[in-house]
Amino acid sequence: MPRRSLVPTVVSVLAVALVGLLVYGVVAKDENTTLDDAVRGGRRPAAPNAGKQLPLLDGSGKRAVADLSGKVVVLNFWASWCDPCRAEAPLLEKAHRQLTKTGIGTVLGATYNDATNDSRAFEREFKITYPSVRDVGTELAKGFGTRALPETFVLDRSGRIVAISRGQLDQRFLDRALAKAQRDEQHGGEQ
Repeated sequence: MPRRSLVPTVVSVLAVALVGLLVYGVVAKDENTTLDDAVRGGRRPAAPNAGKQLPLLDGSGKRAVADLSGKVVVLNFWASWCDPCRAEAPLLEKAHRQLTKTGIGTVLGATYNDATNDSRAFEREFKITYPSVRDVGTELAKGFGTRALPETFVLDRSGRIVAISRGQLDQRFLDRALAKAQRDEQHGGEQ
């Protein structure tokens, strides 16, 4: 007899758990918390972990995204073993040269799970002049939700994200994102 009374109790507990999961799923779906959702929604979320100092790949010190405040920043997560990263490297170098020539901004690379010597060889091969930080432990990447390479985040002068490319970027994306980063930062911004 005890077995019969246990079955309805277990079924009831499972039913309550299932309803709870469904309610949680509906509530969580309504929240708009990811960087991608915020940017798609026209908001400009602040760059995560912007103050985190990371070692520069060239060994000349440390740098944080926040150190570039007042400049438009194209933050690119890359690795030497990533074929799409190799394909977009010349485009990023060209953008960096244009941004620094006009004084508008810079490209900042962030290596992702890459050996330092391999990263330096990549920079030599593609004649990269923009700085790169070594994202040791991928802490910076995790803040941006980076899971695959390459990924690029364009920041306005206030350090807010205006555009995201999850995958290999192209000139069209870069042109639009840089124009957006330079537009009036007052409208639509999220601090």
